[in-house]
Amino acid sequence: MATVRESLSVNLSGKVALVTGASSGIGAAVARALAANGAMVWVNYLDETTVTAAETVVTEILEAGGAAQLLQADVSSEPDVLAMFSALGSDPLDILVNNAGIAHSSPVEALEVADFDRLMGVHLRGTFLCTRSALKKMYAQNSGRIINTASQLAYIGAPGFSHYTAAKGAILSFTRSLALEIGDRPITANCVAPGATMTPILADVPDDVLEGIRQNIPAGRIADVEDIVGAYLFLASDAAGHFRGQCLSPNGGDAFL
Repeated sequence: MATVRESLSVNLSGKVALVTGASSGIGAAVARALAANGAMVWVNYLDETTVTAAETVVTEILEAGGAAQLLQADVSSEPDVLAMFSALGSDPLDILVNNAGIAHSSPVEALEVADFDRLMGVHLRGTFLCTRSALKKMYAQNSGRIINTASQLAYIGAPGFSHYTAAKGAILSFTRSLALEIGDRPITANCVAPGATMTPILADVPDDVLEGIRQNIPAGRIADVEDIVGAYLFLASDAAGHFRGQCLSPNGGDAFL
């Protein structure tokens, strides 16, 4: 069973959170961390291919004394997202973590439109669709935290990942404009831009490539998911109320923002 580090503790008692793409990787770690700090967490997963992993996350949270439930949706699908938020009913939503993502590599000249559209759909359209539905709740309750997952690659680029970095860059710009729209409401929109992190997305990356990535990180190692969750916990907390349209990047020195 995965554990949550004790390096940051915030009071999220009574808060309700939705984490998209929470069946594994950073999303699962964030879901566990939010629950460990008192939030009731909706664990979003894609479909039957990820439901078992999502159930494991929920079981871990419950066994640790937390509260969590499953919510299925393909965040790139408007009907799925509308159905997911409809399932929340009249319950509040205090924290939205837009984390669902996929990875795909291709040089631009060989990049298929279908692959480009699918990646943009999950990362960018998914962030938009979930944010749009969450705002209706947050405006009504006049409170909320929106935390979008970008990447340090949005700043520095990466060969073979033009569509991925473009999507993450768009999420950064979307977040900044959203923060301006929200204005002086007690609702915040911010980003976390993790550096290279050992998640299932890197599972098929050859060891020599991983070693090349590691060598370019001043901290000398690729992050574990628990290196990343503190940024999400902070932005979800009351202490981050004056953070608006900002990006926190736990990347080991890979990029200086």
